[in-house]
Amino acid sequence: MWIADGWKDYAVIDCSSGEKLERWGDFFLIRPDPQVIWDSPKVHKSWSRPNGHYHRSAKGGGEWEFFELPNQWNIRYQDLTFQLKPFSFKHTGLFPEQAVNWDWFSKKIRQAGRPVKVLNLFAYTGGATLAAAKAGASVTHIDASKGMVSWARENAKSSGLENASIRWIVDDCIKFVEREIRRGNHYDAVIMDPPSYGRGPKGEIWKIEDAIHPLIKLCVKLLSHDPLFFLINSYTTGLAPSVLTYMLSMEILPLYGGTACSEEIGLPVSDSGLILPCGASGRWMKD
Repeated sequence: MWIADGWKDYAVIDCSSGEKLERWGDFFLIRPDPQVIWDSPKVHKSWSRPNGHYHRSAKGGGEWEFFELPNQWNIRYQDLTFQLKPFSFKHTGLFPEQAVNWDWFSKKIRQAGRPVKVLNLFAYTGGATLAAAKAGASVTHIDASKGMVSWARENAKSSGLENASIRWIVDDCIKFVEREIRRGNHYDAVIMDPPSYGRGPKGEIWKIEDAIHPLIKLCVKLLSHDPLFFLINSYTTGLAPSVLTYMLSMEILPLYGGTACSEEIGLPVSDSGLILPCGASGRWMKD
């Protein structure tokens, strides 16, 4: 498992009965987590006195309950600063487990010894975009939500990256990739974090099991003559990490060689010493 253990402003404190207790800077949140199927005593005091608690509804969805929690606050990861604000379906605007991937590809960018162009698809609030830009890459950030792209730009400003080489684009990811192929544009690295299920602006249905392999095939056409890496993240429960390896191996290895691998990604739980699984990532890299 690849573990995001470099955080100082964030921690999973404890997990029990379908929920996790987290510290986000100075504030404690309780959120549901489908991986936490065990029961254990809830000893930490913030289980009973959190700053925010997302209650899941039996009918689906849920709602937040707040206790002295600001509408927005910041946390840092190394040189990056992120704006947090609880919003729809338990989210805060950041997936801390992704830091293990930020560290991995940032090192590759810094060691490349040449300009690196990165395409970040389904880029959300910009964690990967900012990490890549901080490492020195030129990044094209694509998300279909105007609100998410605006949030990502706020994060860039907070991180001192408002003048970095980042293109901010609100667009459907597949349509953007298809246009880039027609334009003859190329990238040295691709990052994608596709949803399990979603709808496009015109009602287009995205289902990861059906759409992910065709999208990988398209993105391979955008790779430069000397690509650096390709990263896929998945939070789809039924998609095994090895499937990510197979798809990357089939589409990239015959053209560029290198190595493809995948693992679960996780976060350490400070009170128990456990590692909480948080999805999976597939990586291809040049040897």
